[in-house]
Amino acid sequence: MMPESITPHGRLRFVSATHDDPLAQPLLAELAVEYAQRYGGTPSTHLTWLPVPAAELAPPDGGLLIGVVDGEPVTGGAFRRYDAETAELKRIWTDATHRRRGYARALLAALEAETLARGYRRLYLITGNRQPEAEALYDATGYTRITPDPLPSWGPFIPIAFEKWLS
Repeated sequence: MMPESITPHGRLRFVSATHDDPLAQPLLAELAVEYAQRYGGTPSTHLTWLPVPAAELAPPDGGLLIGVVDGEPVTGGAFRRYDAETAELKRIWTDATHRRRGYARALLAALEAETLARGYRRLYLITGNRQPEAEALYDATGYTRITPDPLPSWGPFIPIAFEKWLS
């Protein structure tokens, strides 16, 4: 059963979803718009730029969680197998109209619990240099900055990597 949190702004519950799930689509669309604003390009470019195949974000090695309040998707994030003990977090996102309510922290806690239950001991993620809010979130929730693994050049995107060991 997925965790449920009561926040000052309502009851947040997490549901497992697929990349193509209607609950995920508004969050992914807004993510692409914001990436286009921050890094250039178009939203459609960024939807195809998100380089992880949907199958990698599905069980048994991956997953996608959507945080829902009153039937509305407000936050979401995914993970995939990175190596035998590491899951890579991907597409961590909170809808712009629902930020600063604790939903992103609750999402990270839910993803950490789910990945630990799947046998992963470590989380790895990258964010971009034009996402200071994401950097602050990971710094505040116990993630450690590390040197990113080599990536292809993605234009103005400069990766900032984090890890967290789960217990």
